[in-house]
Amino acid sequence: METKAKIHDISIDFETGKQVISLVCEKDIRGEYDRLKDKECRLKVVQYREGRSLDANAYFHVLVGKIAEVMDCSKVFIKNKMIAEYGQYEKINGKLITIPLDDDIEAYDVEFCHLQPTTQTTINTAGKIFRINIVMRGSHTYDTKEMSELIKGTVQEAKALGIETATPQEIKEMEERWGLKIEKEKVNHR
Repeated sequence: METKAKIHDISIDFETGKQVISLVCEKDIRGEYDRLKDKECRLKVVQYREGRSLDANAYFHVLVGKIAEVMDCSKVFIKNKMIAEYGQYEKINGKLITIPLDDDIEAYDVEFCHLQPTTQTTINTAGKIFRINIVMRGSHTYDTKEMSELIKGTVQEAKALGIETATPQEIKEMEERWGLKIEKEKVNHR
Protein backbone atom coordinates (compact mmCIF):
# COMPACT_ATOMS: atom_id res chain seq x y z
CA MET A 1 0.00 0.00 0.00
CA GLU A 2 1.28 3.45 -0.88
CA THR A 3 -0.56 6.76 -0.58
CA LYS A 4 0.03 10.43 -0.07
CA ALA A 5 -0.56 11.30 3.60
CA LYS A 6 0.12 13.88 6.30
CA ILE A 7 1.27 13.06 9.79
CA HIS A 8 -1.65 13.97 12.05
CA ASP A 9 -0.48 13.03 15.51
CA ILE A 10 2.07 11.08 17.52
CA SER A 11 1.55 9.71 21.00
CA ILE A 12 2.97 7.13 23.40
CA ASP A 13 1.20 3.88 24.25
CA PHE A 14 1.62 3.90 28.04
CA GLU A 15 1.21 0.13 28.28
CA THR A 16 4.02 -0.71 25.85
CA GLY A 17 5.95 2.57 25.88
CA LYS A 18 5.96 2.53 22.06
CA GLN A 19 5.12 5.44 19.79
CA VAL A 20 1.77 5.53 17.99
CA ILE A 21 1.55 7.62 14.84
CA SER A 22 -1.64 8.64 13.08
CA LEU A 23 -1.77 9.63 9.41
CA VAL A 24 -4.40 11.40 7.31
CA CYS A 25 -4.44 9.57 3.96
CA GLU A 26 -5.44 10.98 0.58
CA LYS A 27 -7.02 7.76 -0.68
CA ASP A 28 -9.37 5.29 0.95
CA ILE A 29 -7.20 2.61 2.57
CA ARG A 30 -9.85 0.79 4.59
CA GLY A 31 -9.50 -2.37 2.47
CA GLU A 32 -5.75 -2.42 3.04
CA TYR A 33 -6.30 -1.71 6.72
CA ASP A 34 -8.62 -4.72 7.02
CA ARG A 35 -6.07 -6.90 5.22
CA LEU A 36 -3.07 -5.75 7.28
CA LYS A 37 -4.48 -4.73 10.70
CA ASP A 38 -3.23 -7.76 12.62
CA LYS A 39 0.02 -8.20 10.71
CA GLU A 40 3.44 -6.76 11.39
CA CYS A 41 4.22 -4.11 8.76
CA ARG A 42 7.20 -2.06 7.72
CA LEU A 43 6.67 1.71 7.57
CA LYS A 44 8.80 4.18 5.70
CA VAL A 45 7.67 7.80 5.85
CA VAL A 46 9.39 10.17 3.43
CA GLN A 47 8.61 13.69 2.25
CA TYR A 48 6.14 13.60 -0.62
CA ARG A 49 7.30 14.80 -4.03
CA GLU A 50 5.31 14.75 -7.22
CA GLY A 51 6.42 12.06 -9.64
CA ARG A 52 7.44 13.34 -13.04
CA SER A 53 5.58 12.56 -16.23
CA LEU A 54 6.99 10.65 -19.16
CA ASP A 55 6.90 13.89 -21.14
CA ALA A 56 9.70 15.22 -18.97
CA ASN A 57 11.80 12.17 -19.73
CA ALA A 58 10.88 12.41 -23.42
CA TYR A 59 12.08 16.03 -23.55
CA PHE A 60 15.35 15.02 -21.90
CA HIS A 61 15.84 12.33 -24.57
CA VAL A 62 15.09 14.82 -27.37
CA LEU A 63 17.82 17.11 -26.02
CA VAL A 64 20.21 14.16 -25.70
CA GLY A 65 19.59 13.28 -29.36
CA LYS A 66 20.27 16.86 -30.52
CA ILE A 67 23.47 17.12 -28.47
CA ALA A 68 24.69 13.72 -29.72
CA GLU A 69 24.11 14.80 -33.32
CA VAL A 70 26.03 18.07 -32.94
CA MET A 71 28.89 16.42 -31.05
CA ASP A 72 28.93 13.37 -33.36
CA CYS A 73 28.66 11.04 -30.35
CA SER A 74 26.31 8.21 -29.47
CA LYS A 75 23.10 8.98 -27.61
CA VAL A 76 24.20 6.50 -24.93
CA PHE A 77 27.40 8.52 -24.33
CA ILE A 78 25.55 11.85 -24.08
CA LYS A 79 22.72 10.46 -21.92
CA ASN A 80 25.22 8.94 -19.48
CA LYS A 81 27.29 12.14 -19.44
CA MET A 82 24.23 14.31 -18.69
CA ILE A 83 23.00 11.93 -15.98
CA ALA A 84 26.51 11.82 -14.46
CA GLU A 85 26.72 15.62 -14.41
CA TYR A 86 23.15 16.63 -13.55
CA GLY A 87 21.45 13.47 -12.29
CA GLN A 88 20.94 11.66 -9.03
CA TYR A 89 23.16 9.12 -7.27
CA GLU A 90 21.92 5.59 -6.66
CA LYS A 91 22.13 4.73 -2.97
CA ILE A 92 21.57 1.63 -0.92
CA ASN A 93 21.02 2.16 2.80
CA GLY A 94 22.08 5.78 2.30
CA LYS A 95 25.44 4.86 0.79
CA LEU A 96 26.71 5.49 -2.73
CA ILE A 97 27.21 2.45 -4.93
CA THR A 98 30.53 2.19 -6.78
CA ILE A 99 31.72 -0.11 -9.53
CA PRO A 100 35.36 -0.60 -10.54
CA LEU A 101 35.78 -0.84 -14.34
CA ASP A 102 38.86 -1.56 -16.40
CA ASP A 103 40.51 1.87 -16.78
CA ASP A 104 40.44 1.42 -20.57
CA ILE A 105 36.62 1.37 -20.61
CA GLU A 106 34.86 4.71 -21.18
CA ALA A 107 32.18 4.83 -18.45
CA TYR A 108 29.86 6.97 -20.59
CA ASP A 109 29.75 4.25 -23.26
CA VAL A 110 28.46 1.61 -20.83
CA GLU A 111 24.87 0.69 -21.67
CA PHE A 112 23.88 -1.54 -18.73
CA CYS A 113 23.90 1.29 -16.15
CA HIS A 114 24.69 4.99 -15.71
CA LEU A 115 28.08 5.76 -14.18
CA GLN A 116 29.94 8.83 -12.98
CA PRO A 117 33.71 8.28 -13.30
CA THR A 118 35.90 9.40 -10.39
CA THR A 119 39.61 10.15 -10.15
CA GLN A 120 40.02 7.19 -7.80
CA THR A 121 41.64 4.03 -9.14
CA THR A 122 42.61 0.67 -7.70
CA ILE A 123 45.06 -1.96 -8.88
CA ASN A 124 44.41 -5.69 -8.76
CA THR A 125 47.04 -8.31 -7.86
CA ALA A 126 48.00 -8.67 -11.55
CA GLY A 127 48.79 -4.94 -11.73
CA LYS A 128 45.72 -4.01 -13.82
CA ILE A 129 44.27 -0.53 -13.14
CA PHE A 130 40.55 -0.14 -12.48
CA ARG A 131 38.71 3.19 -12.30
CA ILE A 132 36.11 3.58 -9.54
CA ASN A 133 32.73 4.77 -10.90
CA ILE A 134 29.67 5.94 -8.95
CA VAL A 135 26.34 4.42 -10.03
CA MET A 136 23.69 6.97 -11.03
CA ARG A 137 19.91 6.50 -11.04
CA GLY A 138 18.15 6.20 -14.37
CA SER A 139 16.11 9.27 -15.33
CA HIS A 140 12.89 7.23 -15.39
CA THR A 141 13.06 7.11 -11.56
CA TYR A 142 13.21 10.90 -11.06
CA ASP A 143 10.50 12.97 -9.45
CA THR A 144 9.56 16.39 -10.86
CA LYS A 145 12.28 18.29 -8.96
CA GLU A 146 15.03 15.83 -9.90
CA MET A 147 13.96 15.78 -13.54
CA SER A 148 13.84 19.58 -13.60
CA GLU A 149 17.48 19.70 -12.42
CA LEU A 150 18.49 17.20 -15.11
CA ILE A 151 16.69 19.14 -17.84
CA LYS A 152 18.08 22.48 -16.65
CA GLY A 153 21.66 21.21 -16.92
CA THR A 154 21.01 19.48 -20.25
CA VAL A 155 19.44 22.68 -21.64
CA GLN A 156 22.57 24.63 -20.61
CA GLU A 157 24.74 22.10 -22.45
CA ALA A 158 22.53 22.30 -25.54
CA LYS A 159 22.55 26.10 -25.58
CA ALA A 160 26.36 26.14 -25.25
CA LEU A 161 26.43 24.12 -28.50
CA GLY A 162 24.03 26.52 -30.23
CA ILE A 163 21.12 24.07 -30.11
CA GLU A 164 17.67 25.63 -29.99
CA THR A 165 15.79 24.64 -26.84
CA ALA A 166 12.43 25.42 -25.33
CA THR A 167 12.19 28.87 -23.78
CA PRO A 168 12.10 29.19 -19.99
CA GLN A 169 8.35 29.92 -20.29
CA GLU A 170 7.80 26.80 -22.43
CA ILE A 171 9.75 24.71 -19.92
CA LYS A 172 7.69 26.19 -17.08
CA GLU A 173 4.49 25.35 -18.97
CA MET A 174 5.77 21.80 -19.59
CA GLU A 175 6.50 21.41 -15.89
CA GLU A 176 2.96 22.57 -15.08
CA ARG A 177 1.53 20.06 -17.58
CA TRP A 178 3.78 17.34 -16.12
CA GLY A 179 2.27 17.96 -12.69
CA LEU A 180 -1.29 17.81 -14.10
CA LYS A 181 -0.56 14.59 -15.98
CA ILE A 182 0.98 13.04 -12.88
CA GLU A 183 -2.13 13.83 -10.85
CA LYS A 184 -4.35 12.44 -13.64
CA GLU A 185 -2.28 9.22 -13.77
CA LYS A 186 -2.59 8.85 -9.99
CA VAL A 187 -6.37 9.28 -10.12
CA ASN A 188 -6.62 6.67 -12.88
CA HIS A 189 -4.56 4.18 -10.83
CA ARG A 190 -6.71 4.42 -7.70
